Amino acid sequence: MAPVTSAGLLLHRRGEFGVEVLLGHMGGPFWARKDEAAWSIPKGEHGPDEQPLDAARREFTEEIGAPPPDGEAVDLGTVRQSRKIVAAFALDGAGFTGAEAVADRTDDGSWVEIEWPPRSGRTLRFPEIDRAEWFDLDTARQKIVKGQLPLLDRLLDTVGIG
Repeated sequence: MAPVTSAGLLLHRRGEFGVEVLLGHMGGPFWARKDEAAWSIPKGEHGPDEQPLDAARREFTEEIGAPPPDGEAVDLGTVRQSRKIVAAFALDGAGFTGAEAVADRTDDGSWVEIEWPPRSGRTLRFPEIDRAEWFDLDTARQKIVKGQLPLLDRLLDTVGIG
């Protein structure tokens, strides 16, 4: 079985304490009480007919609730996250003020339906990302899911903002 392909954007900016990145906290009951290793770049699946960067921009808009800033995206390569291959792109997020849109979503945005509680036969709907925040790199290293951790180092190496 071929791995699932996914693509996402890693927004970055210069903050008060150095480089900051925008991460989204994964939604749903499994992640509700988790914080460490429970945050992700805004990302989502795409098929073979969609370019990864196009998918990354689309998924960012769906999950955050606001379009990503304009600018040239820098390819950070891919990482393996569980059964997915995630293509990531860095994008300068200086001036981006849309992170608060996640909390303001009603029926638009990216949702997932899961059986909850498990084996209950009841399907509930949850946002894929329930909030988004900017983190300095040291904090982001604790927050981001382990499979995406190499993206933070690649961001510094590739974009040269360290």
